Amino acid sequence: MKLYRYLTGPDDNSFCMRVSAALNQGWALYGGPTLSFNGVQTIAGQAIIKEVDGEFSHDLDLSSL
Repeated sequence: MKLYRYLTGPDDNSFCMRVSAALNQGWALYGGPTLSFNGVQTIAGQAIIKEVDGEFSHDLDLSSL
């Protein structure tokens, strides 16, 4: 099955570490990053995808795969 996640957070080291951790868990970048400004800070976003065995269920915990 194909899985999709969209990571978001302040554009800081913590966000980059979350994306790096996902890449090292077998996720792949899907498209380029996005940036927005909420009036206080810059918010980054990055779509990631992963293909795994099994069948899709709405009960999946994507962060654990």
